[in-house]
Amino acid sequence: MSKDRTTTLAVLLVLGTGSLWGVYWVPVRRLAEIALPGAWGTLLVVTAAALLLSPFGVRGRHRLSEASPLALVAIALGGAAFVLYSAGLVYGRVAIVILLFYLTPVWSTLIGRYYMGWTMSWLRVAAILVGLLGLVLVLGDDTGVPVPTTTGDWLGLASGVLWSVSSTSIRAQANAGPGETAFVFALGALGCAALLAPTLAPWPGLPPTDVWLETAIWVIASGGLWWGLSMAGLLWATARLEPARVGILLMGEVLVGVVSAALFAGERLGPVEALGGALVVSAALMEIWPVRRHRGRQSR
Repeated sequence: MSKDRTTTLAVLLVLGTGSLWGVYWVPVRRLAEIALPGAWGTLLVVTAAALLLSPFGVRGRHRLSEASPLALVAIALGGAAFVLYSAGLVYGRVAIVILLFYLTPVWSTLIGRYYMGWTMSWLRVAAILVGLLGLVLVLGDDTGVPVPTTTGDWLGLASGVLWSVSSTSIRAQANAGPGETAFVFALGALGCAALLAPTLAPWPGLPPTDVWLETAIWVIASGGLWWGLSMAGLLWATARLEPARVGILLMGEVLVGVVSAALFAGERLGPVEALGGALVVSAALMEIWPVRRHRGRQSR
């Protein structure tokens, strides 16, 4: 596959993953309602994901043994980041948690610029500023600053910082395939969830027998679709795109999450929040545009 096609596929995978994760709050909150409060639902979901992905881990064990240890740690940290995010959706408002997570491009750009030595164009800076302005407007805070005030807020902020560290290191070090990479990601998530769940809430006991089937459906669907298939695609794309671009492209999740929460969870979406969502999408387009413009000039 040519470099142009690889980049295009990676961009589409990231956009699709962001949209899918925009409704991830639905299974997480449903599990908390019917059976498993706090991070216990997330623990069960990532356990299912690790089991479903284990054949890929076994098949790719040789590539994993040859992979950089730093890359494997970075991938596992990515799983931990998404566990914090998942738990944040239970404890906080969907919009606020998503927005705090999507401060990621700021952290990724700073890490890439000052730690990895990557260059940063003025348009990249402008895209990040537009994205941040959109986040502030969608958040609708009176002060214009997304200040964490609840457990969910802090979990959302921490998940964004951890994911920016992870995605930067994945791009610099990753050399394993998407299947085994997703397996390591799920193992990192499992380890984090096992520590986080009892910290946030005591074990609730087994769910009532009348919700076992529904619980199993949500767990398998979440583990297979969100944590398995979509994360394999995202991790493959993350290793082929700049971290700040990944963070900005994933911002489609903000719009999907805010709209879906307004429609199905009663979280109001006002005109200022809608304007902020439009700015977030604009920031993603600004991130893609300079690459396409540059390629267009080269083809003439």
